[in-house]
Amino acid sequence: MVSVKAIPQPDLVLISWTRNPLVPGSARRIIAARVIGNARPCTADLKHNALLSTALACLLDHDVGFKIVFSKRTSTISGFLLLQRNR
Repeated sequence: MVSVKAIPQPDLVLISWTRNPLVPGSARRIIAARVIGNARPCTADLKHNALLSTALACLLDHDVGFKIVFSKRTSTISGFLLLQRNR
């Protein structure tokens, strides 16, 4: 009998962010984040109003293994990112 193995699916993280329009140069903050698969060990950093820079520092760490596959600014104060990790 032939053994069939499932192909591991990638983990995906979609982050929507915004910055304060009244404060020039303000930090980008997460307004929503959705995870398909898992984002361990960075799950705690993907909360509403958390700093985007903190979440990205964790996700893009070499040991965690996420990479930005798509990034788009939707206005001068908002945008979104899609990150992927292959298992």
